Order: sequence, then C-alpha cells, then structure tokens
Amino acid sequence: MKTISAALQEHLNGELTTLAELVKITRVDGVVKAFTTHDNDLILNGITYKADGSFSPQALNSEASLKSGRFEVSGILDSAVISEAEIKAGLYDHARIDVYICNWADLSQGVAQVRRGWLGEVMMEDGQYTAELRGMHDLLQRRIGETYSPECRYDLGDNRCGVDVMVRTVTGSVTSVLSLSVFLDNSRNEAEGMFNYGKLTWTSGANLGLSMEVQNWDAANKAFTLWLPMPNAIQIGDQYKVYPGCDKRLATCAGKFSNILNFGGFPHVPGIGKILQYPDSK
Repeated sequence: MKTISAALQEHLNGELTTLAELVKITRVDGVVKAFTTHDNDLILNGITYKADGSFSPQALNSEASLKSGRFEVSGILDSAVISEAEIKAGLYDHARIDVYICNWADLSQGVAQVRRGWLGEVMMEDGQYTAELRGMHDLLQRRIGETYSPECRYDLGDNRCGVDVMVRTVTGSVTSVLSLSVFLDNSRNEAEGMFNYGKLTWTSGANLGLSMEVQNWDAANKAFTLWLPMPNAIQIGDQYKVYPGCDKRLATCAGKFSNILNFGGFPHVPGIGKILQYPDSK
C-alpha cells in the first residue's frame, strides 16, 4: 500500500501540477546514485538527485494481472556520474531501483513512490544503454526447487558443497599481457586446467576489486584466459588472487577436491534416451 502526504495528494488533485520524477539506484555495495527529470538538482532526505539530462524514463505501466511490468530507463547509465567501466564491471547488476514523484516547487510535501525493483538486463543500442526495471512480478516467475542432472547442482564453496575455497586461493602477479582477457604469470606451476571455471579477483591495478571467471588455464604457456575482457587495461605487475574452479562433474569432485560425499549431482539417473526406449521385436 502506497503512502502519500495530504499536501502532496492535494497537489495531485489540482488542475495544475509541478511534478518531477526521481530515480534512486542503490548498488549492492551500498553506493547510491540518484537522478531527476527536473532541470535542476533536487535534494530530498539528504540525497541529491542529479539533473544532468541523462535520465529519460519511458511510460510506467501497472497492471492488475501477474504479468511482468516494464519500465525502461533509457540513457541513465550514460550519465557522467556512471562510467562505462562500472557497467562492464557489473557494479550495477541487481541494483535496487526506487522510482518516486515529487512536487519540485515544494519539496516539503514529500514523495510518492510509484515503483521499486531491481535492474534487469542492461543492453546497449545505438550507443546508449537501456536498463530494464524488474519488480515483484518477476519474483513470481522464478522457478522454485531443483532439478535432477548428472552435474552437481551446488556452487563451489557454498554450504552444501563444503569446499573451503579460501584455503585453496593463491596469489600472483602479471608478467605479460596479451589482451584485456589474456595475461601470463610465469611464476605459476599448477597443472593444466587447474583454474578453469574458478574466479580471479584483482588486488591491485586499474581493475582493483573486480572479479572475473577463468575460462582456461594454460599451464604450458603460463597463461590465464578470462571469460570476458576486463573493463580496464591489465598491466605488468598487477596482482590478483584466484582459486581453482569446478566443472561440476563427478570425476572432478572426487579427483580434484576429494569431496565425493558432498557431490550434488545424479550421474547414474537414466536420461531422456532411456525414457524414449521401447521394446523391439527381438
């Protein structure tokens, strides 16, 4: 149930309104970025809503059905206060979004919240980022429960897996750079594929604090290949930490992690081929 002050309700009921729309983005790391459609910055509850012209919301449609609503915020990620590197680094993934309206001529009337949710898919089209806002309707479309599969359904290091990734985490530094996603560390001596599917986190350099999954560890050439390029240039001497990855297969769980008792897959369950088999005439 939405709450609204009597003064703002009276203003909304009037023939002429002076309304502005506000959007507050709260990242998972707690950083807040706020914007408004007004032509001047607005300060409410200690938060400055920037009027830099980047925020251009589409129409907000609300339906009584359980169909997922759509509210695309175009251009807001092109703001001068939000860098492309931050977007590519995933800092705005699953960020909390609060949408309000206010009377910009009298901010003491407070705000009315018209939507809240989380940032969904971020797309780039014609040089402009578009972020989709997903709300409570989307939670009702999520699948609840787990499925049977030959591979393990647990994530490496979670409570059900039981593997302590911190104990297996190693550190190193870059000795040569081939691209934004490929670099060498000649000090490494781990076996081929040891870090495949693991996570690498930068502890220094332009990508400090950012993480990326490892696609391949080439032991012969001492080369890391990341699944996606880093948003900032990798430099010789940049330091990192990385832990071995898991492909969720039974053999890997047993041989690489000695964790077969916690394996969460069902490698011996018959597949769809068995279900479709039928007796023949022989």
